[in-house]
Amino acid sequence: MKKKQEGDDSATLIAMATQPDLNYGTIGDQVTAQDRNVFSDGVTHIDFVLVWEDSHMPLKDGQTEEKVVPASNDSHRKWRENFLSRLQAAGIKQEKRVAEEEKRQINYVLLSVPWSVLCYYAEEISLRVPLQVVPLQPSNWSENILEKLSIPNLMAQEVPNHPPDFYTCQFRTNKLERFLGSDDKETFFKNTQRHQIIYEILARTPYGVSKRGEVGIDRLISENIFSAAFPLHEGPFEIPKGQVEPQSLALRQILHQYWARWACWKKYQPLDHIREYYGEKIALYFAWLGFYTGWLLPAAVVGTVIFLFGIWLMFTDVPATEICDSGNTYIMCPLCNICTYWKLSSICMTFKAGLLFDHGGTVFFSIFMSLWAVTFLEYWKRTSAILAHRWDCSEFEEIEERPRPEFTAMAPMTVRNPVTGAEEPYFPESSRFKRTMTGCMVIIVMITVVLMFLIAIILYKTILSIIISRSQNAFFIFSAGRIASLTGSVLNLLVILMLSRLYTYLARVLTRWEMHRTQTKYEDAFVLKVFVFQFVNFYSSPVYIAFFKGRFVGYPGNYHTLLGIRNEDCGAGGCLIELAQELLVIMVGKQVINNVQEFVCPKLKSWWQKRKFQHSNESDKEDIDQDGGKVQSTTPWETDYQLLVCEGLFDEYLEMVLQFGFITIFVAACPLAPLFALLNNWVEVRLDAQKFVCEYRRPVVERAQDIGIWFNILQVITHLAVISNAFLIAFTSDFLPRLYYHYTEGSLKGYVNFTLSIAPSIVATDIRMAIGKALIEEKEKAGQELRRRRKPETPTSPKRDSDSPPPLLPSISEDQDGPSH
Repeated sequence: MKKKQEGDDSATLIAMATQPDLNYGTIGDQVTAQDRNVFSDGVTHIDFVLVWEDSHMPLKDGQTEEKVVPASNDSHRKWRENFLSRLQAAGIKQEKRVAEEEKRQINYVLLSVPWSVLCYYAEEISLRVPLQVVPLQPSNWSENILEKLSIPNLMAQEVPNHPPDFYTCQFRTNKLERFLGSDDKETFFKNTQRHQIIYEILARTPYGVSKRGEVGIDRLISENIFSAAFPLHEGPFEIPKGQVEPQSLALRQILHQYWARWACWKKYQPLDHIREYYGEKIALYFAWLGFYTGWLLPAAVVGTVIFLFGIWLMFTDVPATEICDSGNTYIMCPLCNICTYWKLSSICMTFKAGLLFDHGGTVFFSIFMSLWAVTFLEYWKRTSAILAHRWDCSEFEEIEERPRPEFTAMAPMTVRNPVTGAEEPYFPESSRFKRTMTGCMVIIVMITVVLMFLIAIILYKTILSIIISRSQNAFFIFSAGRIASLTGSVLNLLVILMLSRLYTYLARVLTRWEMHRTQTKYEDAFVLKVFVFQFVNFYSSPVYIAFFKGRFVGYPGNYHTLLGIRNEDCGAGGCLIELAQELLVIMVGKQVINNVQEFVCPKLKSWWQKRKFQHSNESDKEDIDQDGGKVQSTTPWETDYQLLVCEGLFDEYLEMVLQFGFITIFVAACPLAPLFALLNNWVEVRLDAQKFVCEYRRPVVERAQDIGIWFNILQVITHLAVISNAFLIAFTSDFLPRLYYHYTEGSLKGYVNFTLSIAPSIVATDIRMAIGKALIEEKEKAGQELRRRRKPETPTSPKRDSDSPPPLLPSISEDQDGPSH
């Protein structure tokens, strides 16, 4: 590493008088006498913790000693020792603690960064430090509107210890005295900044051969050389019993009390507190999630009104009344090769159910949601810019972002930056292009696999419908198509979730192999790979139902086939109701599964973690309090090691963006989609908040100026939504034929007969003969079965009356060429 020279430069910083009552250290988490995040000397602050485990092997009965057997092999122990020695050579203070368990030994290495190393790396990674406090406090637009209208604001709450805002600039050691709070070296750098610095050191420190990628703490954890590496939470999240002043609460306790509890579901999120504790990247996610949830409220209200309008149409629609009152007037062609003729009046309830989703109101709602999506994105751009400016991140990606630590350590060469003149790591573009093309090939292969599964599910639904139609139960015969469609949707959801996990793992490996320079580019490449796949994975089935199903069926006597099986046709109620069913199963089913996973899985994992960490000798963990009594005491690093690893924000963003696609691209088929999304997001905000505050280890702070490539994806989805809704109205919905008939005839009376066609008599005769032959064979089989059971009476011919279902061999009326189709 090239050493920087000390010396004054020509840069001039603003000289401001410091205010002794405003320190720049972590607000609300000041070091006190009770602070336990320190070394054994009681002074040195712990910045990071490394953990690895060794297993115990008990000896024979009667012996009290145990032999410690390292779980890792010699090479792992050698790499670990090499890594720790390199950290010590870099100036990192270390202290080792050992916790004895019943069957294992847990080793903790506590790390602390001294002042000189902090200053060096603060310049290296361009940390921003304060010059002056900004006097203006942020305001909320909805709060201002409600205040002007003199309406009580139920969403407002007073959150104590609001973090002050600062004018900041990049840190320079030779300008130290110009910065705010520089007289106190212990609190000058915030705890989150200390975490950033030491993680930078850990991520770029090699433990073996750099050319083989043996660099950084992440690789060490993936190889099980270390079990975990994390910064410590600053105290517990529980509030002490009794009367406690809100201003005396630590920042983690404030976040739990005013954000993570379920009682806060209708309150504003304390974004500045979230940013202070978790950094800009996580704070921007929760800002976007809250903004998106608030905007879903008007969409959910309008969608619910449209749905209620559909319920009213069920009882007043003229074509629905004609179908329900048609009786035996319209005899329809079979829906499959072995199916029977059926009466159009038998789909009365199904047709009425379709009116819930297919009427003129959904056309208005499609237009409304298209405008809603565009407006939502434009207003979010403004909100994002405001937050980035307030949090000093507006130029982060263009100017301040440093190369990824792994890239710095593994790049094969360095080049001189033409702007700064500094030597920076470099990876050849030609090599990266070849690796990127390999990643594209994997995406294409996986998309092909998704389409193969889609075709398999289509064949499954067709075959299952045929099998059910051969049963003897009249209810199952009539509902064969609906049963096949519903089970196919559930099977499709399971296939989607299975392929999602597989491809996410492949995409992560490929993106790491492509060697992207910055963390933003790395995440953008990873997100783009996964979303392209997930877009096809989640939306291929709805797209097929909306635009392709029932378009290539053919006509009686000339049906088209796929692999020898007649192409799938829309059900009796039309394709739009099937599309609504598919959306509800995939969207709502995925949300329910995700929420159950996010609520139940962390609880189970946390319980299992704590169960594993029960000490065999609890007396070793007892301290003496001031009154002479024994109290249970567990060290902070042991407590945090029992928590779950923070898995990042990728899954959270992906879930919300896919949801955004469902409520915009296919909203014409399901007006209630925004309502389901709103209910889900109210739960999602609190679940995510609880996970970060209570369940997860503290993540290392990351900076960001916006939500990244997710915003570009949202824009693409918005454009697709406009096109998709137009095609849904034109090809899948019944709106345009109704509008045309109403315009030409003056009313919808006779519309049902207008939409039907007449089957040719020759084709009708052939169909009747084929079905008659099948019927005779089944009658013979039924007669043999009855004779075998020795029934006393065997009916020779069924009786008919005017109210019975249509015969299997209906007579063709003389004034028609064949049955209606």
